[in-house]
Amino acid sequence: MVKPLNSVVVAVLAFFAYIVFSGSVSTYDLLTGVIVATATGVLFSSITLQNPWKTLSPRRWYYALRYAARYFTIDETKAHLDVIKRILHPKAPVNPAIVKVPFDVESDYAKTAIACSITNTPGTVVVEIDEEKRVFYIHWIDAKTLDPVKAREEISLIFEKYSKKIFD
Repeated sequence: MVKPLNSVVVAVLAFFAYIVFSGSVSTYDLLTGVIVATATGVLFSSITLQNPWKTLSPRRWYYALRYAARYFTIDETKAHLDVIKRILHPKAPVNPAIVKVPFDVESDYAKTAIACSITNTPGTVVVEIDEEKRVFYIHWIDAKTLDPVKAREEISLIFEKYSKKIFD
């Protein structure tokens, strides 16, 4: 069943994403964006949102913007520099392992955001999520520890902190 508020919220978010990623505000792109966003809102709102009021929370948007700024400036930069160092080092210092990392978030959106943040950060890839045990299995290019709690601190705790504030 299509809920009007859900459709509007999904359409607005889709329109915003369309304009940002197209990089254009020409008449054609604005019109196309409205058409695509409206269709997206109607078709996908029932499976995308459970509580549309969460998306309208300024606190959640504040943390989302803060998280994006931190992720793209600090976390990504550190990870890229680390991988570049490993590539350029004559002996390619790696200590790969698959580590079990617990998580403490509830929503599927929060789990997905954490898993994507981990996977998009060079040197780590989420290979499986065990919902029952509430853990990620992560391939880590330089496993500093196999202890799940310490691995969580090294890999995902900062992502989890923000994801909880944005999605849970």
